[in-house]
Amino acid sequence: MTSIEFNYKLTSMQRHLEYFARKLTSCEDDAQDLLQETYLKALVFRDKFADSTNLKAWLFTIMKNIFINNYRRSMRIRTIIDTSDNLYHLNSSGSQTIVTPDSEYSEKEILKEINALSNDHRIPFEMHTQGFKYKEIAEELDISIGTVKSRIFFTRKKLMNKLQDFGN
Repeated sequence: MTSIEFNYKLTSMQRHLEYFARKLTSCEDDAQDLLQETYLKALVFRDKFADSTNLKAWLFTIMKNIFINNYRRSMRIRTIIDTSDNLYHLNSSGSQTIVTPDSEYSEKEILKEINALSNDHRIPFEMHTQGFKYKEIAEELDISIGTVKSRIFFTRKKLMNKLQDFGN
């Protein structure tokens, strides 16, 4: 299939994709973002599409996977890890964070240590803490996935050693 034929078939699916995006997101703006992301991935990975397969199903799968990945990323960001004995904080909302002088100082010290890292280690670590997957980080930084994993691992280890005073 030529790229012109592919693009024509892709745009002819817009109505179906918009409907599916609205069903997934329940928000018009999010649905449009999801639709654009789906079009982008379909165009970037056009060579992965086999001519003998169903384009509509392929596009729906792309859209569903993007939605799931975005949902998981947002849930990871909102997750509260409770280390208390009685799991009290597990059921409390994240908006009840109390800022004390100690916690403000601790945050500044932790950020200072992170910013002191070399870019080769700091950038993959920050991307990972923001919810990016190893593969996404590797693609963005144009390095192998093994390099990403080892840099994040060694950065964690280094920060744990330097910030021992902040542990429980």
